[in-house]
Amino acid sequence: MDDTETVRLRLDLAYDGTDFSGWAAQPGRRTVQGELEQALCRILRRNATPVTVAGRTDAGVHARGQVVHLDVPAAELERLDVATLPRRLGGVLPPDVRVHAAGVAPPGFDARFAALWRRYIYRVSDAVGGVDPLRRRDVLWHRRGLDVDRMCAAARLLLGEHDFAAYCRKRPGASTVRELQSLHWERDGDLLFGTVRADAFCHNMVRALVGALLAVGDGRRDVDWPRRVLAAGERDSAVHVVPAHGLTLEEVRYPGPEELASRVATTRRRRGPLPETPDGAGTPNAPRSDSGSGTMGA
Repeated sequence: MDDTETVRLRLDLAYDGTDFSGWAAQPGRRTVQGELEQALCRILRRNATPVTVAGRTDAGVHARGQVVHLDVPAAELERLDVATLPRRLGGVLPPDVRVHAAGVAPPGFDARFAALWRRYIYRVSDAVGGVDPLRRRDVLWHRRGLDVDRMCAAARLLLGEHDFAAYCRKRPGASTVRELQSLHWERDGDLLFGTVRADAFCHNMVRALVGALLAVGDGRRDVDWPRRVLAAGERDSAVHVVPAHGLTLEEVRYPGPEELASRVATTRRRRGPLPETPDGAGTPNAPRSDSGSGTMGA
């Protein structure tokens, strides 16, 4: 077997983002990527195990359906039982990170570029007395009552492919054009769930959209206001970017094995070169293959 031959592994993981400075590894800060790569180094007995992530989350954002890939020497598979990785990683990872599935990825798989869409949920409570203490880490308390029908009506006007510059923090050379495939709200008692799905997200996009829709839901703005902000194409100081802790990455969807290569090629053409700084981190980071198109900014 060629010593340079590698095999790509896919890991599915979840984490509570409360005590992390986001996904991307940063010197002197606790990050999800840092903890995962350190644990992989111990299990795989390697000095470095760089991973590529489907979408980098900012400080305080959670995940249930995050996906990463990593390449390991093919020769190591003879001693590595991939199916046991979740259990073995569970013994060395901190309790706020868990890998719940691992396997050999199909040819052409790329956690970042092969993704068809990412689905997030933002959780809000408008309970009079505040959020259930047991949900305080993943639910935002909104002090005013919310009208879900108004929020859904406003959300429908934002669907489709647009330049979301009005709802994104711009970066030099990075496109703010995204396809917003789904955005709707549901209520269960005092809890509201805002589900959003897109091919990718730019920095601050979902949290800014949620902020605009909350202003519609509590009556401070009319139903058409978020659409007018979008059409203006510039950040509006009246749009409040809601806190990160209400946001959770729930799912990343990929095409079938036969369509992976074409999906990767299409995404690379659309997204362009990789940025050199992690979204929302505020500090430079060495260029990595996990940067960019799948990022959910805070």
